[in-house]
Amino acid sequence: QVQLVESGGGLVQAGGSLRLSCAASGSVFSFDVMGWYRQAPGKQRELVASITNGGSTDYADSVKGRFTISRDNARNTVALQMSSLKPEDTAVYYCYTRILFLKRDDWGQGTQVTVSS
Repeated sequence: QVQLVESGGGLVQAGGSLRLSCAASGSVFSFDVMGWYRQAPGKQRELVASITNGGSTDYADSVKGRFTISRDNARNTVALQMSSLKPEDTAVYYCYTRILFLKRDDWGQGTQVTVSS
C-alpha cells in the first residue's frame, strides 16, 4: 500500500514562494515518475510538474521558469519549489507516483495553496 504524505501548502501573497514536499512509502518497487498535479475550483486536474527516476523533468507551460521539481530517490521524496506565485496558482496540489510496469498511480491527499493578490 503506497502512502504519500504532503506538506508545505499555505497562504502566500502574489510574488511570494512556497515549497511543497511529499514523502512516499510502502512500495517495494521504485517509482518511475513522481510529480505534482493541481486542481482549482471548477477546473480539471492538471499536471504541474513531473520528474523521472533518471532526473528528466516536465513542466506545465504556465509554471515554467517559476517552479522547480526535484526528488531524492534514496528517500522517495519529491519537492516542488514554487516562486513568483500568482493568484491563478491557487489550487489543491496533489503529489503522485507512477510505477510503469504495474500501470499504477498513487495520489496524496492534497495540500491547499492559496495565493492572494
